[in-house]
Amino acid sequence: MAGPHDHDNANHEVQPTEAPTAKIGLYFGTQTGKTEQVCGIIKQEFGDLVSDPIDVSEGDLEHFPNLEGLICGIPTWNTGAEELRSGTTWDDLLEKIGELDLKGKPVAIFGLGDSVGYGEDFVDAMEELHRFFEKAGAKMVGYVPLDGYTFVSSRCLIPHLNEITKPEDGEKFCGLAVDEDSQNELTDERVKNWCTQLKSEMGL
Repeated sequence: MAGPHDHDNANHEVQPTEAPTAKIGLYFGTQTGKTEQVCGIIKQEFGDLVSDPIDVSEGDLEHFPNLEGLICGIPTWNTGAEELRSGTTWDDLLEKIGELDLKGKPVAIFGLGDSVGYGEDFVDAMEELHRFFEKAGAKMVGYVPLDGYTFVSSRCLIPHLNEITKPEDGEKFCGLAVDEDSQNELTDERVKNWCTQLKSEMGL
């Protein structure tokens, strides 16, 4: 059976991605594939409620306002940077996200970081994505307590978002922090617990 990509149509160069049919769009940016792997756990937990994971470099922001909610994954590669910290396609889309009308839509973010190797900038890219979704009017959900995490500082701590903050001065992360480098044995449980939290906060 031929798939949609098995025959090229010469009339167009880039075919926009089809709109996700699930209620919640699951989007990620990645360099090494780890963020996509976490999306796989989320998809298992939510089933048909979320879309198959969509690489944001191939996704269309125009679908965001038509979804009932979003779950977005972002790594931090440009550690210590003032801006454009993820080193993925997300960096190119931040301003466009801020211009969308996502009023009241629930949006949750998870971020990948390394609390040992890059503990002073732990999951910093999450804050940027959070900031621009908030600018678009989204209802931010999925905040996670700092219990069980050991790191030096982060820009993702509530109530001091976008300020380099030590854990003792923060209350929660602005999303789920995932550490596949130094605490990968905790990833499964953290993500599954977070999915349970999101189902409640998103009313699913």
